[in-house]
Amino acid sequence: MRTILVVGGGYAGFYTAWKLEKKLRRDEARVIVVDPRPYMTYQPFLPEVLSGSVEARHAAVSQRRHLRRTKLIAGSVVRVDHANRTATVAPVEGPEFALAYDIIAVTAGAVTRQLGIPGVVDEAIGMKHVEEAVAIRDRMLTNFDRAATLEPGPRRSRLLTVTFVGGGFSGVEGFGELLSLATALTRTYPEIKPEELRFHLVEARDRILPEVTDEPGRWVVRSLEKRGARVHLNATMLSASGGHVVLSTGEEFDSDLIVWTVGNAVNPMVRSHTDLPINERGMLMVRADLRVGTDSEPVPDAWGAGDDAAVPDLAMPGSSTVPNAQHAVRQGKLLAKNIIASIRGGQVKDYLHHSLGTVATLGLGRGIFQYKRIVIKGLPAWLMHRGYHVLAVPSWERKVRVLAVWLTAAVFGRDIVSLASVQHPRRAFTEGGEVAAAPAATADR
Repeated sequence: MRTILVVGGGYAGFYTAWKLEKKLRRDEARVIVVDPRPYMTYQPFLPEVLSGSVEARHAAVSQRRHLRRTKLIAGSVVRVDHANRTATVAPVEGPEFALAYDIIAVTAGAVTRQLGIPGVVDEAIGMKHVEEAVAIRDRMLTNFDRAATLEPGPRRSRLLTVTFVGGGFSGVEGFGELLSLATALTRTYPEIKPEELRFHLVEARDRILPEVTDEPGRWVVRSLEKRGARVHLNATMLSASGGHVVLSTGEEFDSDLIVWTVGNAVNPMVRSHTDLPINERGMLMVRADLRVGTDSEPVPDAWGAGDDAAVPDLAMPGSSTVPNAQHAVRQGKLLAKNIIASIRGGQVKDYLHHSLGTVATLGLGRGIFQYKRIVIKGLPAWLMHRGYHVLAVPSWERKVRVLAVWLTAAVFGRDIVSLASVQHPRRAFTEGGEVAAAPAATADR
């Protein structure tokens, strides 16, 4: 029986394994997925996790619940020696070990790009995983509690200042949703006025949301600024040391919550620790049919998809597919079909996907959608965003749970309880308890 190794359990990896399970005969091959997390993060829901519109667990799709015939290994593939069909796995617990395979699907995904800016590693929070989204939300809610007890001044202003670095999709959506939450909180905290909120979005280019055209992008900027936000275009962060933000434009301010959404970098394993071919950017070289290699020199039994693979975009000749959820999901599904076709001696297919358009949430009841020249703004676009993603999130179980939360929030409003204390679960036990004296020993009589 062949062993198919899927490296990474993100979008592309999860869907590859899920479809392989459904299509493979039981005696045809076994599937192994190696990933450090026990779930696949549905990243389009992370902005709504920030605002409390989606429960954190509902943005995480359990691997063991859905991949019941797949062997799951909690760990990371740190090296691939494809010449010998061997991968080195660093498990979450225990020493590294070698794992033999017959076919490999590299779907390791990208990592958060860091630019070596002073203070960023110490102060900023990313927005790529569920736990990061929860931490951002809890920090915002906790800061409101702390600021409400302070008199107006620098410390209070710092607690009510939020900075997002990066004006791509995840940054703008997260920024808009958190701004929506903060504005709503001022109605619950009479001590804090809306004009005290300071929301900064920093983008190095002259526009945000590069996935939409110029005018819709300018409309988003105007919409955010109308809600009290400040959008810094053609600006970069020079320092964030101690929470003191310094921009290339000369502006400086203190910010207690800094969110880093600058973009992705190639997975270090793919870039530096594999004998599979990579391009000048360190990405896996992949053909249109998702085989690793080139048209003239394919690599036998090696496949790739997702954010770490340079998949040719047949809809836009001469370019590669952009790293987003639309492509990763569809590539994962096709990758499973092509692997099975290759095992059975069938015909593999090229990946071709025409964009369905671009849709983004900008906060509760606000959004933007663009498909070619068609642009829809406001509430209709926001409803389209919700409708699309509740259909796209895998499994009916997750769809029902998300819909239930949305319906409940429509009636009772969003939950505004901070659970930041769960990050230190033993603090109440170790600091708040009373240590009783040990009972005196009694001598045997």
